[in-house]
Amino acid sequence: MTDTVQADPAHAFIGETIAQHDVVLFMKGTPDQPRCGFSSLAVQILDHVGAGFVGVDVLQDEALRDGIKSFTDWPTIPQLYVKGEFVGGSDIIREMFQAGELQALMVEKGVPLGGDGSGEA
Repeated sequence: MTDTVQADPAHAFIGETIAQHDVVLFMKGTPDQPRCGFSSLAVQILDHVGAGFVGVDVLQDEALRDGIKSFTDWPTIPQLYVKGEFVGGSDIIREMFQAGELQALMVEKGVPLGGDGSGEA
């Protein structure tokens, strides 16, 4: 881990979470109850492709909400990670899905598709 991750508990949590789970969506709300349209769209897309994922509600902790933005230097939420790699936010997820690239990325990274393995961290 980098010095930044060690010095920031939110960054440490984020790093551990994306290391422990194949697909992680940092979002507003939970997969069952998204609290913004962008998070809802991301959940719908992941559910549609059948990618099991862990949803992390950033609204539960202000440090986490700010930390996820600085972790990737990406200003918006939701944020999708696949096998530890930052993929993007809602618009990128949607564009990749529409082009068939999201499904291809999941297959390339060895993420099983077709199941309902959504959960919460």
